[in-house]
Amino acid sequence: MSNATNAVPDQPSTHPRVGVLGLGAMGGPIARFLLKAGVEVSVVDVDPSAVASAVKAGAEPADGPAALAEACPVLLVILPTDADVQEACLRSGGLLPATGPGSTVLICSSVRPRTCEEIAAAAPAGVAVLDAALTGGVRGAEAGEINLLVGGDADALDAVRPVLEPWTSGVHHLGRLGAGQVAKTANNLIHWAQIVAITESFELARRYGVSASTLRAALTHGPTDSRTMRELEDMRLTWYVKDIENAFTMAQAVDWPLPGAEHSLAAMRHISVGQLALLLDGEDPQMNGARMP
Repeated sequence: MSNATNAVPDQPSTHPRVGVLGLGAMGGPIARFLLKAGVEVSVVDVDPSAVASAVKAGAEPADGPAALAEACPVLLVILPTDADVQEACLRSGGLLPATGPGSTVLICSSVRPRTCEEIAAAAPAGVAVLDAALTGGVRGAEAGEINLLVGGDADALDAVRPVLEPWTSGVHHLGRLGAGQVAKTANNLIHWAQIVAITESFELARRYGVSASTLRAALTHGPTDSRTMRELEDMRLTWYVKDIENAFTMAQAVDWPLPGAEHSLAAMRHISVGQLALLLDGEDPQMNGARMP
């Protein structure tokens, strides 16, 4: 069950102020759930409309990452790529140089473990860095039910748990710094492989005269049931290239081949949101077998 609440407490918050750097599809809802729980929130984003929306909900705008770090002892970094995280955290005028002792920085982006290590190595003395990977997608964020996969110091995590509760359904400590990103990569590999397997099997069934919707209804009562199967039409299919290529980089470092991921990457290039909608509606999604790996 989600810990989120829509009720705004009558008493002032006893929680530390939280800074949210990045108000996209994940960061925006997270900021709103924190505000609804009575937590004071400061925000930064390159999109003025995203900032304006957060301010309307009660957040305070900060004039860049450094100002955010100066105002907030707990900082959530929710940016799209490794390069974005490195730029925002490490550059002059960025987050880390302005972060004070006793603060905690949570890297909530999907990045490589090495990036988290670089951030931690550059952190000032007394600043804790955790990698806190988000799973559950946009629907999880909008429901306040993110499943959080965390790596880093367990005591530092325990100290900030109260400001994680309003927007999560579970917080899991996986081990040392970077372990959360390892777990997120495992999650991503399973997620994209499931989409490929479900799409291929549903199309095979359709070509034999069994509708995808009928098949799905039957399979959700069996051992192959999954959230991915039940919510297939809601998938955005946005980040598969980044997710799988990050996995390849990590796998190369430990000499572990990923043939399944190679197939997933190739197959996902020929699967679109529109095709999934047609398939689930019982129509021909125009998936040419010669184009599928």
